[in-house]
Amino acid sequence: MSLLFVFVDGVGAGRPDPAVNPLAHRPFLLSHFEDGGGSPLPAGGRAVLADARLGVEGRPQSATGQSTILTGENAPALLGKHLLGFPNSRLRALLEIHSIYRRLAEAGRRAVFANAYPVAYLRALGFPAEGEPEFVISRRVRPSATTVAFAAGGGHFRTFDDARAGRGLTHDLTARRAEELGLRLPRRTPEEAADIFLTLAAGTDLAAFEFFETDEAGHARSMARALDALDRLDRFLLALVAGLGRGDSLVVTSDHGNLEDLSTRNHTLARVPVLGFGPAAERVAAVKDLTGLAPLLLGLAGVVGPPAADR
Repeated sequence: MSLLFVFVDGVGAGRPDPAVNPLAHRPFLLSHFEDGGGSPLPAGGRAVLADARLGVEGRPQSATGQSTILTGENAPALLGKHLLGFPNSRLRALLEIHSIYRRLAEAGRRAVFANAYPVAYLRALGFPAEGEPEFVISRRVRPSATTVAFAAGGGHFRTFDDARAGRGLTHDLTARRAEELGLRLPRRTPEEAADIFLTLAAGTDLAAFEFFETDEAGHARSMARALDALDRLDRFLLALVAGLGRGDSLVVTSDHGNLEDLSTRNHTLARVPVLGFGPAAERVAAVKDLTGLAPLLLGLAGVVGPPAADR
């Protein structure tokens, strides 16, 4: 039995208004709305809406939202604010101690992170990476919450060589963006990307993938970019649902709203959809806010009890 986790940046439950909400243009799997409406999910899947504000004033942001998802701790409450972009030192410490990937490793479970990175980027972050760098990075780079969390579990980051060999996925699923930068990677369909992800997930306890072009489209206020990103993502997710084995679960969620309201380039106060397929479908109802994602994922992966740091 495998657990697949797809994190989608910047998708909330907004108004079903196609003038501003690309999710209202067609029944995407993530097309769920603030009034409780939305398309039925295939294969017995279930959806709930989770609070991303977490009792803290202001618009939810990526650093705190993602840190909350990946630890189960209320990161905005810890800081007393929502933090955009990349985690600061306090959030990095939180992730290093409470990361779900560390919890999995401590329990003897195996996790994979399917996203493939350029060698130069991983080395700039201080992570080991084999192969020749594709380019030179002269600016300072900072790790995202997802990379800090995965590193805390001692996981192996995948490179573009892995993507070429069918052992990893580019962030856009198709490798189109890498090709536009002059990097040679095989172009794939979202369905082919799903096949690779399902293969990576086989025999693991948690396989994760991060998709952030939805958030970029929201900030750009671009309906065309939003629909393009949603089309690729939806094809990927539908292929994953179709490929789930007996006992396999798929969980899909986001960290904050954005793309669902293109009338503004800012994040929104919207709740975020949480989708569950397979055994996860019976358990997503317990997720009321972002702090509920880590217990859900760990429980589905068979990890119970407090982290070692709290024992």
